[in-house]
Amino acid sequence: MRLENLRDASLETMAEYFKVDVSNVVLKRLYTLGLPNKKSESYRYFPMESLLSTEYERLDFTPLEVHQKEKIEILDGQVISIPPYVRVYYTHYDDIDMEHYDPMYYLGHLLNPRVIMIEIDGDRSIELIHRFTKPNALIHYRLVIKNQANRHTTLYESFESTNAQGSLVLHGYDMVVAPDSTLRVIKNQNIQNDAYTCVSSHHYKVSRQANLVLQSFDFGNTAALDLFKVELDTYATLDAGHLLYLLGKTRRGIVSQIVHKGEHSSSKQEAKSILEDDARGIFDALIRVEHSAIHSKTVQNSKAVLLGEHCYMISKPQLEIYIDELEASHGATTGQLDSKQLFYLRSRGISEKEAKKMLIIAFANTLIDHIKDARYQEKVQKSFEETFYSHTKEST
Repeated sequence: MRLENLRDASLETMAEYFKVDVSNVVLKRLYTLGLPNKKSESYRYFPMESLLSTEYERLDFTPLEVHQKEKIEILDGQVISIPPYVRVYYTHYDDIDMEHYDPMYYLGHLLNPRVIMIEIDGDRSIELIHRFTKPNALIHYRLVIKNQANRHTTLYESFESTNAQGSLVLHGYDMVVAPDSTLRVIKNQNIQNDAYTCVSSHHYKVSRQANLVLQSFDFGNTAALDLFKVELDTYATLDAGHLLYLLGKTRRGIVSQIVHKGEHSSSKQEAKSILEDDARGIFDALIRVEHSAIHSKTVQNSKAVLLGEHCYMISKPQLEIYIDELEASHGATTGQLDSKQLFYLRSRGISEKEAKKMLIIAFANTLIDHIKDARYQEKVQKSFEETFYSHTKEST
């Protein structure tokens, strides 16, 4: 199948393709937004048109046997293992955000009328592994995650692939963070040598006095794009950190909208990017503070280090504010490694090459060190250093 064929299709044709009624509100929303093209704001810097025009095999949904293990495992979009303390099942999901900016969010829901529901009880740390093994396929699935009020949950997700070259992975979350709870999401995604292309579209709803911590770590030389929207209720907080380490000619990054809806809500978004070779990084992030969100606080910052002669960083931190009673700041810097720090290290007898390595690792560690769980911090550190030292070795 070619998703591009849906671009000029009528509403009736699209309804027939997705096997829904023409009155379906999700279908109408996708039809109104249209599939992404070069003029689409969210995909302006990402090669979405070429992905949509590629022929993919669409996988049939055949439920696989589910085993009880310590981790949740999803194989080519289907659950194959779950821990005993988590409820995981397939179900229809109607609480879809009808104001999301991303058409791929709605496409994902139409392709997946049944989502993977994950309900977490108590204070838990959970590992989720995404595995991809099908080549030249459209691998699509959506997950809904719900935690309990007054509880603390950590979700660590990693990605593995074998023989999945040429595949497009379309997946995403709808997460509802319960009142007075904390949900930490740590994403560790290292994609090398065109193993697959991933486009993820998420919606996070943070309830009253709840806390959401998003920590994404994206490494490698293969294209991927992470798009998300966060809605903050009264006294809700968001702490988001994004680390990119990109190689080759890849295009990869973050497109986000953070919406303050409730009074006294707060958000912090920090992005750090390290680009080598001809890589292109993306940080296109909007924070909107609505009329109802008085006394809110928001901070947004992006820093990028360019190590290659032809690499390029698109950095667009944006504030959209409709009230006066708030605290807000944002900024972006893009440049080389700090010459003063390099000079200081070299004055201590450290070679220029080693000094640069030390500064790059220190730059990355400012976000990696924010991971509270030492187990997951070690996993992310290992993933970054393997990619970094492997590329450094190839460059010598």
